[in-house]
Amino acid sequence: MLGAVIGDIVGSRFEWHNIKRKEFRFFHPKCSFTDDTIMTMAIAKAILANDRGEDALGDECVHQMQEIGRPYPAAGWGGHFEDWLYSDDPVPYNSLGNGSAMRVSAVAWAAQTLDECVRMSKAVTEITHDHPEGIKGAEAIAVATFMALHGSTKDEIKAKMQAYYNLDFTLDAIRPFYQFDVTCMGTLPPAIVAFLESNDFEDAIRNAISIGGDSDTLAACTGAIAEAYYGVPESMREQAKGYLDRRLLGILNEFEQAFPPKIA
Repeated sequence: MLGAVIGDIVGSRFEWHNIKRKEFRFFHPKCSFTDDTIMTMAIAKAILANDRGEDALGDECVHQMQEIGRPYPAAGWGGHFEDWLYSDDPVPYNSLGNGSAMRVSAVAWAAQTLDECVRMSKAVTEITHDHPEGIKGAEAIAVATFMALHGSTKDEIKAKMQAYYNLDFTLDAIRPFYQFDVTCMGTLPPAIVAFLESNDFEDAIRNAISIGGDSDTLAACTGAIAEAYYGVPESMREQAKGYLDRRLLGILNEFEQAFPPKIA
């Protein structure tokens, strides 16, 4: 789960100032966590707090997302999601945005089977992103992360992901013309390929950021899979934690006590 957070933090300063290369300072004073991290933590907290069974997970997510998200009004929320976040009667709004995928990684760590992973992904997604593409995008990242965590090879992960998206391209081929795109369809194929083309966790994040676009969310999705596959070096973990406030760090620590992280 921390992999998604690191992708968000490192990509945060490039979201509106894209960089089309892999050479840049990884952690920077201008980096910060954004809505991607906050909602990742909200779903993690919902998984920890839910004691009413799988059918109640969605309701718990609504509670935790509003409870944890509302104190951060300047986190970079999308307009429709912000309305949902502060609503007294939150209902899904047919979104196919990439926000469904950036926040889902905790599901992969908590699920015991791939089928459970898929069900949990849908439960935590359809409360906002009930468009089929929004649900599919979250499922793709959850499934890829689950497979990576449980020993699948890159070839196996790619074969599975081809059922969701066309991945027959390279980052070098799309980098010159890739543009900002907040849909699942525009974000997740390059996020997955950024992982597939990587050599280690850091390289995966650099790959994702190097193509531009919605850099923090794209790198969060890549980072979720890459952490599960490679693990994150301890020194990088500690640097990333330094960007979190006490509240979010507490949720991360609680989740990692329940679901131990993978260290590179």
